[in-house]
Amino acid sequence: MITHLGRYEIVGELGQGAMGVVYKATDPLIDRIVAIKTITLSLAQEEREEYEARFYQEAKAAGRLSHPNIVTIYDVGRSGDIAYIAMEFLQGRELRDILNDDRLLPVDQVLDIVTQVAMGLAYAHEHGIIHRDIKPSNIMVGRDCQVKITDFGIARMASAGVRTQTGMVLGSPKYMSPEQVMGKLTDQRSDIFSLGVMLYEMLTGQPAFTGENVNAIMYQTLNAIPQPPKSLNPAVPEMLNFIVAKALAKDVENRYQNARDLANDLRACRGTMPSSVFAAEVPKSVNVVSVTDAASAGVDSGEEESDPGVTMRLSPSFDSAAATMRLAAMTASQEDVDELSKTFKMARPGIEEINRAAPQAPVFNKRTLTNPVHPPADARASRSGGILLMAIVALILIGLISALLF
Repeated sequence: MITHLGRYEIVGELGQGAMGVVYKATDPLIDRIVAIKTITLSLAQEEREEYEARFYQEAKAAGRLSHPNIVTIYDVGRSGDIAYIAMEFLQGRELRDILNDDRLLPVDQVLDIVTQVAMGLAYAHEHGIIHRDIKPSNIMVGRDCQVKITDFGIARMASAGVRTQTGMVLGSPKYMSPEQVMGKLTDQRSDIFSLGVMLYEMLTGQPAFTGENVNAIMYQTLNAIPQPPKSLNPAVPEMLNFIVAKALAKDVENRYQNARDLANDLRACRGTMPSSVFAAEVPKSVNVVSVTDAASAGVDSGEEESDPGVTMRLSPSFDSAAATMRLAAMTASQEDVDELSKTFKMARPGIEEINRAAPQAPVFNKRTLTNPVHPPADARASRSGGILLMAIVALILIGLISALLF
């Protein structure tokens, strides 16, 4: 094993990348741990010069990207016949390894991961960089659930090194867009298609397009429409079927036109899902902390704080979608309420329904703690008026008694 690449001191080998070995190394100038991806330039002179020039151009472009969901590139260099990229060293797991655990992730986690990837792609696309090889092995999930896209800008180099006898470029066939399969020019919508393929696999545990060989997979990509994810995983909400279908549209004009729109729709879907969808897929061996448990842990109730019997109960008026509809009817515009009504498939609530669902005054005792809810403004005004009237009556009575006695 080599010991140095440029100024970097090699600590160990992390694995094999698409273009060469990936090393863990230290930068002695600033005492920083880095990951180094290498590319062997063992090509004919003319082909090597073109390849190396493209490599530096792509890597430098990717190095200008600064986003929390994109791995940071620190340096680009060359040592003998090896070109290398020094980048952020990530602690976590490849998404590919996570998916290989033979267990579907909870749908909420899938949405969180893919939303982060979409936001990273949106930033890169807005800066003119297309990834061209989005797939689970190019996504890192950190210990803090922070998601990072790797190989930005150099994925094009990896795919360029694998060709058929006819010269067709092969990236990662299972995740390629139809326009990549046909060798057409690609733009940000190709990345969106690849992300849609990855999303489908995460939701169902099955690839969107399959085949016994590369040609069969490519035929499927161009012609087949995969089953809706919900038909393979009942936990998938109906809204997500439509999001996946739009991301996987064969015609680029029918696809999401930018990754930010996809991220926004994924967030909206995440917000409408009931919590039971998430809990249903958690293994029994895992201790699940509910919303109410988490809330009770933060209750400041003096001597009762250490009493394990103290719990916090949500107000009975809070019933998820219906409560959201009532809140929207009181605060949002007509258009927003109508749109929410279509999403939830619920009628717009009337004044009587809103008033009837208003929470009662809070009740506290040793064993239970119900959330205090402030009364409506008109109720407070009515209560204040009643107190004032009682005070006036009391003063009059005191004056009459004083006059009789004295």
